[in-house]
Amino acid sequence: MPMPSTIEDTRPEFLMQEWDVIVVGTGMGGATIGHRLARAGKKVLFCEVGEAADAALLRGAYPELSDGRGGAVLDASNAAGLLQAGRYADTVVDDSGKRPRSFVPFIGSGPGGSSALYGMALERFMRSDFQPGLRAERGEAAVVERWPIGYDELAPYYAEAEALYRIRGEADPVATAQLGAAAPPHLLPPPPISAAGAELAAFLSAQGLHPYRLPVACEFEAGCQSCQGYLCPKPCKNDAGRICLQPALREHGAELIAGCRVLAVRTVGRRATGLLCQWSGQELELRARVVVLAAGALQSPLILLRSRDGRGQEGLHGDSGLVGRHLMRHLIDLYLVRPGAPGSEAFDNRRKEIGCSDFYGEGEQKLGTLQSFGRLPPSAMLFGSLQDDVRASPWAWAAPALPLARPVLTPILRDLSENWLTLATIAEDLPYADNAVLPHSAGPDHARLHYMLRPEGLQRAERFRQHMDRVFRGRSWRRLAQADNNQRIAHVCGTCRFGDDPRTSVLDRDNRFHQLDNLFIVDSSFFPSSGGTNPSLTIAANALRVGDLIAAQAL
Repeated sequence: MPMPSTIEDTRPEFLMQEWDVIVVGTGMGGATIGHRLARAGKKVLFCEVGEAADAALLRGAYPELSDGRGGAVLDASNAAGLLQAGRYADTVVDDSGKRPRSFVPFIGSGPGGSSALYGMALERFMRSDFQPGLRAERGEAAVVERWPIGYDELAPYYAEAEALYRIRGEADPVATAQLGAAAPPHLLPPPPISAAGAELAAFLSAQGLHPYRLPVACEFEAGCQSCQGYLCPKPCKNDAGRICLQPALREHGAELIAGCRVLAVRTVGRRATGLLCQWSGQELELRARVVVLAAGALQSPLILLRSRDGRGQEGLHGDSGLVGRHLMRHLIDLYLVRPGAPGSEAFDNRRKEIGCSDFYGEGEQKLGTLQSFGRLPPSAMLFGSLQDDVRASPWAWAAPALPLARPVLTPILRDLSENWLTLATIAEDLPYADNAVLPHSAGPDHARLHYMLRPEGLQRAERFRQHMDRVFRGRSWRRLAQADNNQRIAHVCGTCRFGDDPRTSVLDRDNRFHQLDNLFIVDSSFFPSSGGTNPSLTIAANALRVGDLIAAQAL
């Protein structure tokens, strides 16, 4: 079904009306809470920096392979092509190393946000994720705060989010043992497992592990391509745009203004009064009784830092001064495993089928999950990524010669993409105050990233690798180590953490900015710890929780 049209009435008196709620961003947090509030009868306006809901978006393909780009890594000079593919187009300048490196993160921007590109794995956090303790390495503390809400408070919203996003899969036996009666009561049945997936699950079980069918938000339409990394052309991927944004616009009277960059929050005293935006080449002020930021853990803190507080001081820093800080991104490595005996069916490595959390907790340390990753990008994109990495490495002098090796490398890369099963290890990251996203002097379409992986993080990543060395012993496999690559920030979180103490957090337990009574943040910015699995379901469940709290207020 096509997306409903974006906002058409551009008269000042229409745009400048006072909305009940303005939601910035249409990803898992924004679309979910906006749908909740619109269904409750609130007058909701979505602001989205990406393309319009009814735009002719590029579906079923990567933009890197269109228009003769040949798989080259895209940057902000390709902004139009990125936005047409539902991709983020702003520049991040990573100043963590000896030389700053600029890149465009592989995350979403447009209807559905990053969920429009995601691999659809939606898992609950463990009970232990809500009760972390302080971690330290050689006197350098990572401030891992206890969540101000517990698992049991979020559990009914987890169940509702699982039903809303029509998740298919099986309960994790390790999590079920920990959660007991609080484990997911039901998920929709998954499709039959492939022969290659069944062989891999049997292999993992023989190693003493407890694999299960990974919960995924997918309808598995005939010919399903999984569409990880690009927009789905079918009514198949249950992303936030399809599940929440479309119904909010079509059935519940919400409006969407696309191509709208939010510059700042307007405030008076302890209230947010609206937003200052750039739209259609002009500045625009929008008014609302409640403002909800869900622009992602990179952009939401930058909007606050570009704003002014009720006293006119630059930057909404809060009493803690922690806006933009405690950034976490997950430590992810990829594993390529030769399938065993795929049987008579055609081999297809696109589907995410297997999960395993036997390594989630290890004594006082937390590692994370092992799960199907889906197919690697095509060989042309792998070669483009290799070129980009070489240019930024100490071997940059060799980059001009790399195209000469393309005829040799292409068959190897094609084999890795098409003929191997790919798994990912997702290890918890810890929050350090100096790991941060900050404004950049080049303007609102730039961000400055500072992120250093500490020795404890490297040690845990190496410990996870040792487990995988043991698990895959005797099989043909390859590791693509990515845990220390700062460009892998698809799971970025923690930059506006919530908590009970305004001196150590940005938001309260209801995701309300401590210093403003009607400003909320519901993307992954609010996480005080990153957990060891995909964050999307936790974002959606919490958005439902906060949506109920806002809906109950007299606006």
